[in-house]
Amino acid sequence: MGEIVRHDVNEEYAYSGFVEAGDFVFLSFCVGNVGGTVEEQVEGALDDMSSRLQQVGLGLADVVKLDILLRDVWDIPVMEAVFKRRFQGKYPARKTISTEFAHVGGPDGLKVQMDGVAYRPRA
Repeated sequence: MGEIVRHDVNEEYAYSGFVEAGDFVFLSFCVGNVGGTVEEQVEGALDDMSSRLQQVGLGLADVVKLDILLRDVWDIPVMEAVFKRRFQGKYPARKTISTEFAHVGGPDGLKVQMDGVAYRPRA
């Protein structure tokens, strides 16, 4: 295993946006389009994840595990419709749970957050 590289380190909240460790990339707190519809926020979270992965030469097809936090579990079908479009059959393993977010946006703000693990295939 090679070195561990931390990216987007946030000193204020004590976390790294994503971490490379060997062949794996661990992504935390992927969000986007906060305040928008659930569909827009799922798209935004995947855009955020994709943007981070591109920085290390990977993409959504390399994601092997997702942990999704939803404000309302009844939004799972909306999330799944977006996943069908974005992952096109290369679905990661996933866990989806409902939670209340402690976020400045309040109930109309953050509705979706994703954490993920991507794998760097060997050439």
